[in-house]
Amino acid sequence: MNFLRPRVTVTFFVALLLCAQSPRAFARFEQPAPCKNAFSIDQEIAQGKKTREQVYKSMPVLPDSSPVTQYVQQLGAKLVQYAPGYKWPYEFHVVNAADINAFALPGGPIFVNLGTVQAAETEAQLAGVMSHEISHVVMRHATCNITKQQGQSVWWGLAQIGAAIAVPGAGGALAQQGIGMAAGMTFLRMSRDSEKQADLMGTNILYNAGYDPRAMAQFFEVIQGKYGAGGAQLLSDHPNPGNRTEYVNAEVATLPPRERWVKTTTEFTAIKKQINGMHAYSAQEIQSGAWKKESPNQAVPTAALNGVVDFRPDGSWKALDDTGFSLQYPGNWQVYDGPGNGTTVAPANGIVATAKGDKGVVYGAIIDAFQPQQGADIAAATSQLVTSIQQGNPGIKTVGQTEDVRVNGRAGKSLEFVNAGGAPGGTDERDWLVALNRKDGSLNYVVFIAPAKDFEALRPTYEQMLHGFQLKE
Repeated sequence: MNFLRPRVTVTFFVALLLCAQSPRAFARFEQPAPCKNAFSIDQEIAQGKKTREQVYKSMPVLPDSSPVTQYVQQLGAKLVQYAPGYKWPYEFHVVNAADINAFALPGGPIFVNLGTVQAAETEAQLAGVMSHEISHVVMRHATCNITKQQGQSVWWGLAQIGAAIAVPGAGGALAQQGIGMAAGMTFLRMSRDSEKQADLMGTNILYNAGYDPRAMAQFFEVIQGKYGAGGAQLLSDHPNPGNRTEYVNAEVATLPPRERWVKTTTEFTAIKKQINGMHAYSAQEIQSGAWKKESPNQAVPTAALNGVVDFRPDGSWKALDDTGFSLQYPGNWQVYDGPGNGTTVAPANGIVATAKGDKGVVYGAIIDAFQPQQGADIAAATSQLVTSIQQGNPGIKTVGQTEDVRVNGRAGKSLEFVNAGGAPGGTDERDWLVALNRKDGSLNYVVFIAPAKDFEALRPTYEQMLHGFQLKE
């Protein structure tokens, strides 16, 4: 829970189930003759794997244990069933970057930015982006590009990746170069012909997989809405081959009509709900390397993402002696200093990062101060505090009435909340607020937080923490 900003929604494991039966394929796009390529298939696969490892070192790639990565991998596994030609060892990874982008490495590794998943309005749109990248792998565009670069081998390309990355931000920079180009992977700079080929083959993969193929063109419009007219060339760092919406729609018109399309799924809706508040790194943050100092998945501890947090107290207790208060807390929990007077006590992985870069609590207690309007009594001051909490946490609602309490002789107010969808997995969060009056008219408050399913199990611990809570004046 975050009392100043909207809290992040935490992701969880999902399974992809689109259709009970595989649709019949009606691919119309005729793949062009193979481009000149100096690489054997085995060489291409080997070099793609080496490049993949360099990407992991240079960019904030989410781990395979991340639910959003698992979702993208399952979606990718469905789509590659409809990829023509050689069966490449496809891989799907998610880069924790805010820009709408994706790129395919030689031999099958495909990277999709988190910003792309966040921007997609339907699963069909996301599938369109991924089908586009799969098409680049099918037609071997990357190694064909390397072959064209006279005197430059794949080893040159690999060496370039080691350089500092300057991923472009929104606006003109994005119109000039893409993530691969900035990383030194110039073999990802596609020609307009290659782009059009990937668009058209991708449209057919999308159609054959049972999705509404119009989603390919729809996502171009989403990109243009975010980045302007030049944005249509963002996908995979490639130049805009022309009116993409027009020629994709023309391709769709040639395909046999279907009565039913897959546009989106409950799995997509669930994963979107959980990642929309997830912090994706900006171009500047990636360039600075700040992500390397964060947790392994660069956004949220893996255990918290999966909803697996060992919150159980071990039976021992420690003393926290702060400047304005003292407190007893479970010995296997940790103390985190927040901004101003704020302090949080939580189990390991009980705190996650928010989209604003601050912290949201899944399990634990927040201790902080609140300055009400001058002259407010404790009831009015608590009411103002509650209003502030609700403004910073859309969806949070009070449960029951405010009650009078005394904590170590100090008068206070007690109130509980339900934060709809605020816990891992999109389940409800329970919060218990206790506000105590200080002599200067301000409040010190404690908020005890846990997913609704675990709150009662933690209530005795929270009550014991409150019993030992004392203000200093």
